[in-house]
Amino acid sequence: MSVATLLAMAAAGHGERTAIGTRADGLTFAELEDQATGGAFVLRGTGARSVAYLGLNGPGFTVALLAAAVADLPFTPLNYRLPTEELRDLLARLDAPFLIADGDLRARLAPHAHAAITTQSWLAEAATPRVAPDPLPPAADSPAVVLFTSGTTSAPKAVILRNSHLFSYVTGTVEFSGAGEDDAALVSVPPYHVAGVGSVLSNLYAGRRTLHLAGFDPALWLELVQQERVSSAMLVPTMLARIVEHLAGRPADVPTLTSLAYGGARMPAPVLRRALAAFPTTGFVNAYGLTETSSTIALLGPEDHRSAVSSADPAVQARLGSAGQAVPGVTLQIRAEDGTPLAPGELGELWVRGGQVSGEYAGLGSVLDADGWFPTRDQAHLDPDGYLFITGRGDDTIIRGGENVAPAEIEDVLVAHPEVRDAAVVGVPDDEWGERIAAAVVVKPGSPLTADGLRDWARGRLRSSRTPDQVALLTELPYTPTGKLLRRQVRADLMTLAGVPAGTPVAR
Repeated sequence: MSVATLLAMAAAGHGERTAIGTRADGLTFAELEDQATGGAFVLRGTGARSVAYLGLNGPGFTVALLAAAVADLPFTPLNYRLPTEELRDLLARLDAPFLIADGDLRARLAPHAHAAITTQSWLAEAATPRVAPDPLPPAADSPAVVLFTSGTTSAPKAVILRNSHLFSYVTGTVEFSGAGEDDAALVSVPPYHVAGVGSVLSNLYAGRRTLHLAGFDPALWLELVQQERVSSAMLVPTMLARIVEHLAGRPADVPTLTSLAYGGARMPAPVLRRALAAFPTTGFVNAYGLTETSSTIALLGPEDHRSAVSSADPAVQARLGSAGQAVPGVTLQIRAEDGTPLAPGELGELWVRGGQVSGEYAGLGSVLDADGWFPTRDQAHLDPDGYLFITGRGDDTIIRGGENVAPAEIEDVLVAHPEVRDAAVVGVPDDEWGERIAAAVVVKPGSPLTADGLRDWARGRLRSSRTPDQVALLTELPYTPTGKLLRRQVRADLMTLAGVPAGTPVAR
């Protein structure tokens, strides 16, 4: 079974429903299948051996992804925010790519592709009536999507998601034709993120109409939810934080929004609590996953959120900070450094196994172990009921005087201060302690809060060994467009402010 199979099932099962766009002028699922088939005809005629998409989220992306699936060609959405030189290098790593690109991106990068077309021309070509060739048979083991990692800690790697991985993810987590005829999903995540790919396939299979917000703006997001009667949406934490800040304590007037999913990066607990208050009638879902796992592997559902907020049991309350439980077909395991499985409550590295798990990189091969387990490099623990708690990346852990310190614990305390908008905590080299705890903090405009005042605030809520040794007040923190904090840059900036030479090793 393949991604093309999902498209055929959707067109057969709910063909006359609107698939993409507004209620007034959107494409139906049957029309989407026709355009994907027409696009596949175009792709096969070029002799290309892969498809690259370089542009904003929208119909062009959806048609390109599905046309590549029908043509049985690997599909790669690229980060349009990258410099031309980096995009050229990424294109060079693809096999004879057919490039579909917005605006002047096509002109700048066409010389580095097998063939190139603008997104507007691509949609026109795909919609042109023609006699299409017979579809290729499903190829469950062929690469369907190749995604480049964000490269926040190293050079980008090309993750291979095969048809079998994506088919397993969708059919294991989504009910076929489970959406109501009036349901609509608003997608704000960029197309080059695994959630962008996952949203296309999940909504396709569910029979849910999809709307795209190409450039995120909190006021525009709220307006579109109201106008188009959006029932579900997916946001990264920084987007949700901006919406809450925009509302400034007012409840969101979005009566049709029944589900709001967040993921892609860590959600600060104070931001989540403010969001729950701003959307009192909306069910919240925390979706945790990785590119290498075809998106979501654990979910904290609406009832879990409600229980955590209302319960008097500290163990249940703590689940508001968890990633929830494993989705069907996925197994989680926490391991020590020597590979020994750990008991509930013990902190170690998260490993995951299941039909949707790839763990394969172009040019590097698979990193799955002999039993099919993938090492996520995330530090985590499980509670006795299987709720997953992510404490951060393994290389984010601060080791101060031999004690392991999770940045998330300190960040949540700092962000809880009413004058703080954002905070990031990292370890910087220290001759005495090996590493000292350094915090970069963004305060609200006009706030009189000082670095010493914030340290006093933290000292009253944390053990002395976890109180930041250094606090720097900055105007903003560096994030990727998908909401991932660039800790390497934060660490470098704080080292510069502290007068620590770049490249100073950590004494551990």
